[in-house]
Amino acid sequence: MHPELFHFGSITLYSYGFMIMMGVLVAFFVVYRNRAELGLDLDGVSELFLYCFLGVFVGGKIFFFLEKPGYYATHMGEFLDNLGRGFVFYGSFLFTVAVLVWWFRKRGIPLAKGFDWVGMGGAFVHAFGKIGCFLSGCCHGVACDPAYGVVYTHPHSSAEPLGVPLYPVQLWDSAIIFTCLGLMFWTQKRQKFDGQLFLIYGLVYAVGRFFTEMYRGDEARGYIIDKWLTHSQAIAMVVFATLAIVYWKGLRSANKAGGSNAS
Repeated sequence: MHPELFHFGSITLYSYGFMIMMGVLVAFFVVYRNRAELGLDLDGVSELFLYCFLGVFVGGKIFFFLEKPGYYATHMGEFLDNLGRGFVFYGSFLFTVAVLVWWFRKRGIPLAKGFDWVGMGGAFVHAFGKIGCFLSGCCHGVACDPAYGVVYTHPHSSAEPLGVPLYPVQLWDSAIIFTCLGLMFWTQKRQKFDGQLFLIYGLVYAVGRFFTEMYRGDEARGYIIDKWLTHSQAIAMVVFATLAIVYWKGLRSANKAGGSNAS
């Protein structure tokens, strides 16, 4: 594909970074436009995005390290040389959730309402980021029939091997996330309880990610059960079970209240 979009002299615009930037801009617009819902001004929204960035970066790198802790413990130079690459989504997701719980409480923002808006904004970053993965070749699929795959030939592509049709699982993931966004926007006008939008994102993506992992070809991410269950699939199962219980309780409370508990 196209891991490098443009060259301006010695400056290179990378497709992954560009797509992440596009996602962040859309996410910022979504949250800023609805800042009154969270009681935030421009500085508050900017601070929110700063903490989200820290959570995504630190959590993603920690979980990436934990995929092969023995190896990276003795090859720390290799780990540090690639700080801009090598992230685990669920590491970023879980760590950012923990950071935001602290930040929302500090700002006096109801957790469920805060996560609804962060979920909608974060989903845009996630969806655009997956398109960036497709362009750069990371998170690629296994080898497949040419009719269903995409061939990477660029020498700077992250895909392995080059010149072989690979399932475009990055686009599948992106489509799942955009589906989440569609469901979230549709549910917003029918919302029964605060936090419902964020839970829809987490639940639908967990199911989709479990199945797309079956076609992933970057096996360096590691397995819990060799060739059968990856780290991300195991986490997806735990996330789905946890969020399903929270969703059920939220829906039950809203039904008992005789309508909508969303403010």
